[in-house]
Amino acid sequence: MTEGRIPRHDPADYRATADQLSRLTPMQHKVTQNDGTEPPFRNEYHDNKAEGLYVDVVSGQPLFSSRDKYDSGTGWPSFTRPIQEDAVTTRIDRGGLRYRMNSASLRFIPVAELEAEGYGEYRALFA
Repeated sequence: MTEGRIPRHDPADYRATADQLSRLTPMQHKVTQNDGTEPPFRNEYHDNKAEGLYVDVVSGQPLFSSRDKYDSGTGWPSFTRPIQEDAVTTRIDRGGLRYRMNSASLRFIPVAELEAEGYGEYRALFA
């Protein structure tokens, strides 16, 4: 996939609202608002193999494609790269460049539901 085919959005277009925050589960709130961590291997997406888009559970901002997901052996969903570099904040660790996420911070949208969920422009990522 070439960079030109990936939709570009300003991360500032995606904002958390009080309504969105009120819909979070306790684990989602802990992870997204209090810098918590969910248990490895006991989370929703660590073993998800379906094709689709991973978006921020609070703002809906597209973050990762399932095409860039890999099994890191850590028990959390891991990705080789984000859809847009400026869509994620990175933290330095000693394990090399990777994007390991808490499932609680993500919402998965299967390819077949992209249009219905308002993410049809990202279908090209799965062509």
